[in-house]
Amino acid sequence: MKKNFILALLVILVAVASCSFTNKSFENDDKDKLLLDLITYVLERGHYEPKDLNDNFSSNVFDDFIDILDPTKRYFLASDVREFEKYRFMIDDEIKNTDITFFNIVYQRLMKRMGEAKEIYKEVLAQPFDYTLEEDINIDYKNQEYAANKKQLKERWRKQLKYITLGVFDNKVENRLAEASGTSENDALVEAVTFKDISNKIDRNLTEKEARENQLETLEEYFDFIDDLERKDWFVQYINTIVDEFDPHTFYFAPDDKERFDIGMSGKFEGIGARLQKKPEGARIMEIISGGPVWRDQSLEVGDEILKVGQEGEEPIDIVGMRLDDAIKLIKGPKGTIVDLTVRKVDGTVEVVSIRRDVVLLEEAYAKSATVEREDHKYGLINLPKFYVDFEDYTERNAATDVAKEVDRLKKAGVEGIVLDLRDNGGGSLKTVVEMAGLFIKDGPIVQVRSSGQRKEVHEDKDERIQWDGPLVILVNELSASASEILAAAMQDYKRAVVIGSKQTFGKGTVQNVIPLDNIVRSNEHGDLGAIKLTTQKFYRINGGSTQLEGVKSDIVVPDRYSYLDFGERGQENPLGWDKITPADYKIWDGYIDFETTVANSKARMANNEYIKLIEENALWLKEQQDETVISLNYDDYKTREEQAKKRSDHFKSLREYDSKLTFESLQYETELFTQDPVLREKRDRWHKDLARDLYVEEAINVLRDLQLNNIKNSERKLASVKG
Repeated sequence: MKKNFILALLVILVAVASCSFTNKSFENDDKDKLLLDLITYVLERGHYEPKDLNDNFSSNVFDDFIDILDPTKRYFLASDVREFEKYRFMIDDEIKNTDITFFNIVYQRLMKRMGEAKEIYKEVLAQPFDYTLEEDINIDYKNQEYAANKKQLKERWRKQLKYITLGVFDNKVENRLAEASGTSENDALVEAVTFKDISNKIDRNLTEKEARENQLETLEEYFDFIDDLERKDWFVQYINTIVDEFDPHTFYFAPDDKERFDIGMSGKFEGIGARLQKKPEGARIMEIISGGPVWRDQSLEVGDEILKVGQEGEEPIDIVGMRLDDAIKLIKGPKGTIVDLTVRKVDGTVEVVSIRRDVVLLEEAYAKSATVEREDHKYGLINLPKFYVDFEDYTERNAATDVAKEVDRLKKAGVEGIVLDLRDNGGGSLKTVVEMAGLFIKDGPIVQVRSSGQRKEVHEDKDERIQWDGPLVILVNELSASASEILAAAMQDYKRAVVIGSKQTFGKGTVQNVIPLDNIVRSNEHGDLGAIKLTTQKFYRINGGSTQLEGVKSDIVVPDRYSYLDFGERGQENPLGWDKITPADYKIWDGYIDFETTVANSKARMANNEYIKLIEENALWLKEQQDETVISLNYDDYKTREEQAKKRSDHFKSLREYDSKLTFESLQYETELFTQDPVLREKRDRWHKDLARDLYVEEAINVLRDLQLNNIKNSERKLASVKG
């Protein structure tokens, strides 16, 4: 489903809101029409930037809904789409009149075509695939035409299934060759140079037949899964297609979805410990939860795409074209069970990774710190994965007070500068951002917030105490979003900190509220109606600019392997635009930062760093891999491409072996816990090893040292009292 950002962007400035809409009578015996009426009413009156329900809106819903239902264009015929065309500019009128004729016609035709597809794939998989033919497939389905007739549709199925089965066949060939030769799979790969070579060692016809049988079983299970879906499940997709036209962070939760959302907010669930985003070829890993099964296994990374999901001892199910929610149902499962994931790695190679599910606790989402030794100097690093808060009890635990504690502990440890690591931090509570920013300045505005049609509000730090007035560096990347961008922007505008990282951060400058729809209807005979997460506000930097789309641009740009990939708000559907308002009244930090000298020194270091050059080379190669949409279906060509990708991937392995020679240590309060909590010790040891291999952290420490040397005005820092 298109609203995959729910799992990809973490919790982003979301609060549960009670409804304050004007009273209206909603009376409809049809639950679908009631939902349509309710949701459009809320969108028109509550959304920050409501859309006009006009012909352009209608046309966008038309294209997007059909694309969601048939992303690989293997169900609908061109004649179907032509028949639907008469509704292209009528959907806006249907919405206004709570009419769902377009949905009904498309849904009924989809059910018919899916029924026919069952016969098509059985016919295709009944015949052997000839992997010696010189043919290819274009996997850029979005820019392809629909099949003109059933003959073309069957040919499309044949190529798609041959493409999918080619990978299965190759895996079986590798296993058989390894068994036959008594060598490792890697050795077998070297021996199997051509398709002809295979037949001299194993029965390739039998192997090809087994690959087709496996794919047939996978499709049978997938369509059994589809058959279990009810009409209401498809209607939710239609509703969210309409909702998605407003912006990528507005979303309708059906009752079951709302329950899962609440469980996710509670900080505990059973699964593999990764957040996913829907992509045409599967589900992309957008975040790995520290301490979870994927984190412990270390076999997956951000950017990898899950293509198939298999339960232990069973054949995998292809999740291409599957709704993200449905794919997640297959991936999640009881603690202790095994899930087999067929994954296309970021570097283009495909492999099967087995993960043992476990209870995933979000304890590692809390702030943690370490000291860093560089020659005779000691620095501090605070990692903050999100801006967390207990909405029921703010005093219970929140990011601002935790960071304040870590700052105080680092000061007592005698650090000379602090790095605040906000990489991969998708946001959280607005209140904690304001309080946290106040730890580093005397007082003043932190962020400006504006609701639709209303005057701006300026959120300020009014506490004149400064928790830390020494050198400060903030680390960001493309996945630093929302609240992270507020903090980085404020520190940048005050010239209080040097921001190091990607060219720009994510670019999410909006605020959402969750509104239960039952709160709007006076009486309801249809049961739980779910809720809508609604974009209600935009936030702005104190200099007046929005972070929407533009994000925060780093003072010092350090390339990373994702530099050219499609991350960020710009890659979302229908994002709100960038704009600016009047700046707030603030004074630039009267401190020690010499930006020009600091940035010049950093650029000089990076220009002479071979690892930086290798990172840039790796980033360009990954972009090339993702842009390659025409894939050969000839086995020899396929193996050549795989071998080239593997060699290229091996070329960049040294990036994972980098050693900064920096020494990282836990603070005393944590080391005292290690004897009672060996898991915590393991987590910290892993974290410290990762930090020592982290070139970005190394450069942050270098910048802190430069800031010290340039500190003319504040040569003797005062230690401020801890903010309560």
